Amino acid sequence: MPPRDYRSLVTGRDLVSFEIEVKETNLYIRANRSLRSKALKLVHKYRSQLEGYIARHPAFTASFVPLPIRGDEPAIVKAMLEAGAKAGVGPMASVAGAIAEFVGTDLLHFSPELIIENGGDIYIKTSRKRVVGFFAGNSPLTGKIGLEIEPDETPMGVCTSSGTVGHSVSLGKADAAVVISPSATLADAAATAVGNRVKTAGDIRRGLDFARGIPGVTGAVIVKGDKIGSWGKVKLCATPGYSDLNA
Repeated sequence: MPPRDYRSLVTGRDLVSFEIEVKETNLYIRANRSLRSKALKLVHKYRSQLEGYIARHPAFTASFVPLPIRGDEPAIVKAMLEAGAKAGVGPMASVAGAIAEFVGTDLLHFSPELIIENGGDIYIKTSRKRVVGFFAGNSPLTGKIGLEIEPDETPMGVCTSSGTVGHSVSLGKADAAVVISPSATLADAAATAVGNRVKTAGDIRRGLDFARGIPGVTGAVIVKGDKIGSWGKVKLCATPGYSDLNA
């Protein structure tokens, strides 16, 4: 399936949907009303903060290991550095989740319900039960298994790393390493770290054990081929198709 084509399979049309694209950032947003103008300004705001910091500290984009917090970073940069330190990865491993979370947190002032997807990483605040379905490439489980998300668990991040789908760097071969956390920034970094540890179905337990040890991570699901494993506060469910949004 070509990149982002899965968005056409989204159902549950109780929210208004729109997209925001700025350079590498492409957000698919669902809210109680159209917030296109506000969302666009926020994407520019947070991208500007990131780009300005990167211009002064080029190692931020290149590092595959955690970097120290200097103390003068914008909040989004500090959150990425903290997430990288907890998960043991470079700060850019959390960039998609961070932008989704920071834009989403600001948009909650205008919409009490919000779903933001950024490259397979999701920030969600919902007032009713929703299902996040897994997009795991050629795995036979794609579209058949999902996570039930309860309103009282949100806002939260549901982020995915894959070694077989997309262009993001992964040192593993998981079809989908899905991590949930109250922080989408942390969930994104942790998904990368977990996915790095899965090369075969026999590594699923290893990946889940690693996820368990990351402070702030509340659950994880790993898909490799026709095998799936889960840990933590996750409720897997069968889906007849793509239900609400696809990680």
